[in-house]
Amino acid sequence: MTKKNQKSISIVIPCYNEEDNLNRGILKQVYNFLQKQSFTWEVIICNDESTDNSLKLCRAFAKNHRGFRVLNLSHGGKPSAVWAGIKAAKYPLVLFTDMDQSTPLSEINKLLPYFNRGFRVVIGSRGTNRHGFSPIRKLMSRVFLIIRKLILLPTIDDTQCGFKAFETKVARHLFPRLQFFRQKTSSGWRVSAFDVELLFMAQKWGYKTKEVDVNWRDEDISTTKGDNAARFKKESQQMAREILRVKINDIKGFYDQNKK
Repeated sequence: MTKKNQKSISIVIPCYNEEDNLNRGILKQVYNFLQKQSFTWEVIICNDESTDNSLKLCRAFAKNHRGFRVLNLSHGGKPSAVWAGIKAAKYPLVLFTDMDQSTPLSEINKLLPYFNRGFRVVIGSRGTNRHGFSPIRKLMSRVFLIIRKLILLPTIDDTQCGFKAFETKVARHLFPRLQFFRQKTSSGWRVSAFDVELLFMAQKWGYKTKEVDVNWRDEDISTTKGDNAARFKKESQQMAREILRVKINDIKGFYDQNKK
């Protein structure tokens, strides 16, 4: 990745029932930061058929702020929303980040330099001090980390931070192979452990990956995505099942080079 290409990046923000986060001015925060940067950018908001006022708010903002555009998608879950943004990206680097900005977009400047050092995937890491996590969630996250490291990706500490950058062509190579897209769509905000499989494929296929510590604090105030405790329990169960599935798929040769 040349220095010239490093200065052009597409920022993908998936959106499902983010009305509360939008109303606290999160997009204005993103815009104000980007306006001060020297790199060329675009922001692609991928609305995953929100049932609140998210789409209306996003469209109103994009209409009055150059560089922002909104994709209105049929409901498919977070990986589908991110994939739609990656396909629509026009720049050689792409970053996906969460609407709540628990990791502020300003942390992108910690990731970008590594693309000039031979890395093709650069991911944010929240570390072990998860500000805003309840004690039980911190405990469960630690258990998840230990299990995941024993089975997959022993060198990566945080697979679930929603702040990841790729060479766009690499992201377009990886995403279509996610097992997520072979499952039936369900209602609600489907997250799954797609990050784990994504990073596993990246490393297995030789894409040099760097994990970088970023600032993170739980800033999600959304009240329209469902009960937080229930969502965390459901997502934890999904992650455990899908980690095992990725391991089984690997044993079966699903990720072999000659099957790409």
